Amino acid sequence: MTPVSRSEGPDRKLVRHAAVLIPLFRDEEGDIRLVLVRRGPGGVHGGQLAFPGGNREPADVSMLETALREASEEIGLDRDQVTILEELPTFETRTTGYSISSFLARIVPTRPWRPLETEIAEVLEVRIADLLRPGAHDETIEEFPTWKEPQRIVFYRVGPYRLWGLTYRILHPLLPRLVAGAWSV
Repeated sequence: MTPVSRSEGPDRKLVRHAAVLIPLFRDEEGDIRLVLVRRGPGGVHGGQLAFPGGNREPADVSMLETALREASEEIGLDRDQVTILEELPTFETRTTGYSISSFLARIVPTRPWRPLETEIAEVLEVRIADLLRPGAHDETIEEFPTWKEPQRIVFYRVGPYRLWGLTYRILHPLLPRLVAGAWSV
């Protein structure tokens, strides 16, 4: 069962707590790579690019524990191969009621990746430089059944996919800091 709490304010909506790991490593050429997952077809976020992560479980002693457990379950990332660089601000989803804790991490990649077949369609190792190349950053107008009206979304092109939504909102401010060497990756 996912722990939930009520937010403050007049609408007092239910908030579900979750955590993600933002795994980074340097490849053989010295490029910084980001590990992303493409969610399986089911669920609210089916087919979307995301960071490894998920719902907090009652046995998780902290949100960091949630992020590490989920990364281990979803992609087979061994905990002893993870060094946490920074706990980032908590983000709120705009439509699904999640409060997401995020943790930037330097990893030693576990190869081959072991994606959880019931949740993960694909594990991607994306070069940070590819996200910053001309044409990788774009925007469009989208309509979704849960949205009241069409909205502008900004995204990064990752091969044939779009990285957008909460994953975009977490990653976008990190990119210039990563390139500037704010963390030792």
